Amino acid sequence: MEQRILRIEIGEEPPADRLDKALSALVPDEENLSRSRLAKLIADGAVSREGVAVTEQKTKVAAGEVYEILVEASREVETVAQQIALDILWEDDDLIVINKPAGMVVHPAPGTPDGTLVNALLHHFGGNLSGIGGEKRPGIVHRIDKETSGLLVVAKSDAAHHGLAKQFEKHTVHRHYMAVCHGVPSAADPRLRGTKGVNFEQGGVLKITSQLARHKTDRQKQAVCFDGGRHAVTRARTVEDLQGVAALIDCWLETGRTHQIRVHMAHAGHGLIGDPVYGGRRKLPKSLGEAAIEAAAHFPRQALHAATLGFVHPVTGEELEFSSPLPADMEELLAALRGNVSI
Repeated sequence: MEQRILRIEIGEEPPADRLDKALSALVPDEENLSRSRLAKLIADGAVSREGVAVTEQKTKVAAGEVYEILVEASREVETVAQQIALDILWEDDDLIVINKPAGMVVHPAPGTPDGTLVNALLHHFGGNLSGIGGEKRPGIVHRIDKETSGLLVVAKSDAAHHGLAKQFEKHTVHRHYMAVCHGVPSAADPRLRGTKGVNFEQGGVLKITSQLARHKTDRQKQAVCFDGGRHAVTRARTVEDLQGVAALIDCWLETGRTHQIRVHMAHAGHGLIGDPVYGGRRKLPKSLGEAAIEAAAHFPRQALHAATLGFVHPVTGEELEFSSPLPADMEELLAALRGNVSI
């Protein structure tokens, strides 16, 4: 098996004291090296410092140190066409707008080599997608998380790919997400007003501003920070107060970072119901009723839906806007939280 050297430098502020944790935080996401995999590489002598193998994962790291990791060359994921049903809202010669169900991954990766949106699109188009994204991500100009449902635009032509990518880069694409969060965000809440990075705009719009960066010890997560990282702004408006213990909210993005809404709402103390990564699973008061408590406790995903998508057609110049109603699982969750379901 072909091997290569991955070079990792410890910055001025190491993300962790231990070698395994530090490398886990610093190794690029695309390398797909979990902390357990890194621990094995360390134990096997595949990690070195100044040419000397470091075999203890608890080794203390220091700023400025450079570690070299001997890893197997990544094997390309063979992207194959698969006959998978698609909910298509718009299609022309240059682009297609899809309503993605929860549970579907957007593009193949080592952990999910098939069954993805890209596999379905390749079958639908007979392979005719913009090649700019590469073999694994043809036509993909943006994505939503596996367990988030809702709207995506995919480029069929290179011209559309360039044009859409530019709009996403300039943050001119209009995207609104509907979510169900714990608690009811309110401008009258002194705790919320005292949370760093949180303020309210006219009309009671919650605005969260921070930097987002990879979590220091869990490379699968993002974290709010105010030094370094990437600038992120989320706005949210309460659409419906659900008996004072939860809320249906409308969120929109000024920037588009990984997990942005989920991280920002958790930072504000209003994590999304069903979100296992950012602490959204909380106990609801017994007064809410058994049906509502059960519905929230067992909701199988983050209650987040990409409901509105608007952009300028990159070839024709036409202004397009699409909307997607809440999926059945979120409607059922809302019904339970409103007290409209009994068991």
